[in-house]
Amino acid sequence: MNILAIDFLPELQFQASRSSGAGGQNVNKVSSKVELRFNVVNSQLLDESQKALILQKLKNQINSENELIVVSQEDRSQLKNRVLVIKKFKALLAKALTVAPKRKPTKPTAAMIAERLKDKKKKSERKTQRGKVAY
Repeated sequence: MNILAIDFLPELQFQASRSSGAGGQNVNKVSSKVELRFNVVNSQLLDESQKALILQKLKNQINSENELIVVSQEDRSQLKNRVLVIKKFKALLAKALTVAPKRKPTKPTAAMIAERLKDKKKKSERKTQRGKVAY
């Protein structure tokens, strides 16, 4: 199931506040920072395995009420920040829900083994030359 195709808007809560950074006097007047809150446990759009995966992988961004919090304050416009925060949210979910493929152990090639043994021989010879000369 493609996570980017799901419409999460009914389950998202937005809150606007004053942003720090560029904007001149506009910063003191306009609430352009947008904070998105998504309750992972109460979501109807995700199944239990997806919820568990999100809770595990994004535990540092989830508060005690099981809300995933994403913030955007890059732009001076609240509307643009709202669009950006939704993009960030979907990218975060997509990354959290991708399962890494299991690593297949491989054997070293004959050339790699030969190269390693040659290097070991060189080091050994170099170290034996450092020893005291016997008369």
